[in-house]
Amino acid sequence: MPDSTPPDSTPSQSFATNPFNDAQDVKNWIREQALALGFADCGFIGVNHPVFEQQMQGLRDWLAAGYHGQLTFMELNHDKRANPGLLVEGSRTIVSVRMDYLEAAPKPRRIEDNHRPNHAIIARYARGRDYHKTMRSRLKKLAQQIETMLPQWQHLDVNADQPFVFRPFSDSAPIFERPLADAAGLGWTGKHTLLINRQSGSFFVLGELFLSLALPDDSPVSAHCGSCSACIDICPTQAIIGPYKLKADACISYLTIEHDGVIDKKYRRAIGNRVFGCDDCQLICPWNRYAKLSPIDDFLARHKLDDSLLIELWQWSEQTFLDKTQGSPIRRTGYVNFLRNLAIGIGNAPYTADNIIALESRLGTLGDVLDEHIHWAIAEQRAKAS
Repeated sequence: MPDSTPPDSTPSQSFATNPFNDAQDVKNWIREQALALGFADCGFIGVNHPVFEQQMQGLRDWLAAGYHGQLTFMELNHDKRANPGLLVEGSRTIVSVRMDYLEAAPKPRRIEDNHRPNHAIIARYARGRDYHKTMRSRLKKLAQQIETMLPQWQHLDVNADQPFVFRPFSDSAPIFERPLADAAGLGWTGKHTLLINRQSGSFFVLGELFLSLALPDDSPVSAHCGSCSACIDICPTQAIIGPYKLKADACISYLTIEHDGVIDKKYRRAIGNRVFGCDDCQLICPWNRYAKLSPIDDFLARHKLDDSLLIELWQWSEQTFLDKTQGSPIRRTGYVNFLRNLAIGIGNAPYTADNIIALESRLGTLGDVLDEHIHWAIAEQRAKAS
């Protein structure tokens, strides 16, 4: 008698229901992979989003006011800033990511760096490995993971059936990085012009992954600075000239990293012992009580750059500087400018005869610019001795 049992109608694994029902499912999957790679969050925004064109007039006004100092690259590539799709042919979506970088949580609303006047203060993001390389390598891994999933997304209207294009960026192209992240919902722009996240403060760096996938935009979050002006009030050089207005050529981060040559005397005392960057406007921000520690070892301080005396770093030879800053963002400022910054820091430190001896030992060794700052520092030290 023939078997009347119907054939097994259970689909095999290869014909199982695809878990991706729409573009939001794709975005959720990408976000999960980003978190697993060490990113704190990610958001999505199209390359044709109106935020890019909207930012152009503000940039033109800022440049016309001369607030950019020696940042002449900001005068270039305005076509790409307004139309980021020109940077990567075939790109449709930008994945904006942020990465926490703190190794240790600072005490809320305190500038403890000021209580260590003999120490060389280096901005917290710069004490470990250069984050640009870390960011780009992990964004590349994220893109490679996305590429493996394209066959599962071809039934969706996300452009997954077309040749896959991607390119990672991290402060390495003419992109409105912070406004982009703001529009993608990673936080809001604080009055100091940095991005603030309600759950994580602002001690994070940003990166972008351009993709050929067509994914819907995320929505921006509301701002929560209110009437607070702590960042404006605390800025040592008064570089934050009003809410959301930064005079970059007065900012300590600009002066100690980007500015080449003589630093105006009117800023030197305010610079204090900050020799590479400045965290004051972030340290005072009430939202940084929620700042998160980084899970990424690359941000761990190297060569005691979180706990070095000014005089110790002043003794570095150029070769030592190159060795100690290999793979570090500090390499960007250059040896002579690094010594220039240290000279200012030593001049601002409490008086000791050893400070003057150390300063004098480098006179006439590396050019007029360094000598000018050494003479200033010696005069500042001697004034404290009298």
